[in-house]
Amino acid sequence: MNFDITRRRMVETQIIGRGITDRRVIDAMLKVPRNIFVEEAMAAQAYSDSSLPIGEKQTISQPYMVALMSEMLQLTGREKVLELGTGSGYQTAILAELSNRVYTVERIRSLALRARKALDRLHYLNVNLKIGDGTDGWAAEAPFDAIIVTAGAPDVPAHLVDQLALGGRLVIPVGNQLDQTLVRVTKEKDGTITCQESVPCRFVKLIGKYGWSGEE
Repeated sequence: MNFDITRRRMVETQIIGRGITDRRVIDAMLKVPRNIFVEEAMAAQAYSDSSLPIGEKQTISQPYMVALMSEMLQLTGREKVLELGTGSGYQTAILAELSNRVYTVERIRSLALRARKALDRLHYLNVNLKIGDGTDGWAAEAPFDAIIVTAGAPDVPAHLVDQLALGGRLVIPVGNQLDQTLVRVTKEKDGTITCQESVPCRFVKLIGKYGWSGEE
């Protein structure tokens, strides 16, 4: 299977075709091989218009959602970015293309190790990955110019907003356990907080101290 062709078709139909205009995001989606971040048995489905299972009841997000969340962060290449929920590592790789440094947290050890292997294979040396409760953020490395949460949260954790730099953006799905809305929170230069809602979405649960419990 020619993944270069299917990746280009994915970008043309699913990304550009749905209104993504940020050229840097488009170029990153064209470059990063999504098939590297799924099980070999599912490689043929890597560029389909859907999320895919990656084990441990987790998923790799739909390509359009990855592109949209990345575009909402408004990255220029100079930023320090925090990602909560490494998962497969695909969104991490896109962020690595779009920013200066990525700090990513994954609570499930097996997924973190697999993601690290895929990121190393593609030589993303600007990614720091740790295993732990992502809902805590990464206070020791704060402030961040951008924070992205790749799981659905019951609300916007205030301490994550605290970890934003002035002018920083936080993109997070907020809602109940089945349906959420994508939200961008901006900490303005004067410290005031503004929120903007985007599209309806459905993510796996954000599990941890400041998210949902694993039993819910």
